[in-house]
Amino acid sequence: MKVVFHAGYVLLAFALTWIEPVAAQPATMGCSPDNSTIAAQTLHCEGGVTIVAEWGAQYTLQDRGGKGRVDGVELNSKALLIEVSKKPGGNRFEVITPQAIAAVRGTKWAVDAAENKTSVFVVNGRVAVGRRTGSHSVTLGSGEGVDVEATGPLTVKRWPSARVSALLARLGQ
Repeated sequence: MKVVFHAGYVLLAFALTWIEPVAAQPATMGCSPDNSTIAAQTLHCEGGVTIVAEWGAQYTLQDRGGKGRVDGVELNSKALLIEVSKKPGGNRFEVITPQAIAAVRGTKWAVDAAENKTSVFVVNGRVAVGRRTGSHSVTLGSGEGVDVEATGPLTVKRWPSARVSALLARLGQ
């Protein structure tokens, strides 16, 4: 099942019906809502995945492995904070935006998709980030981020605390 989230509404792709939740998303693909705030909504998913979505974020949960579990997200706008528990032999978790793909096996990181740029910041762990087109990627460590645009180098930078705080505040952190 494909579930698309947008601005507090849920569109079930197979039914093409709008449902307005009060403050949380429905349990789907092994996920259950928890800790919704005015700034963000939290989903706890099977397999040790937690997704915190900025209110109004447009994203689609993905089950690429066909196991009934979320193993990826397609993010079209706004920000997500993702935490994936590290497990031996665990599947790679990916966040795909219009500009970038960010992938990990276990870590906590934020992805912010805007019209012409995707920003990725690692809270802890390591994240590989590359453009959707092309084979070049960079690896971010804790406290590092990268801005991915259509062209130009992928430059890894240690983000200033003000930028980190502003992004995490949008995610209720």
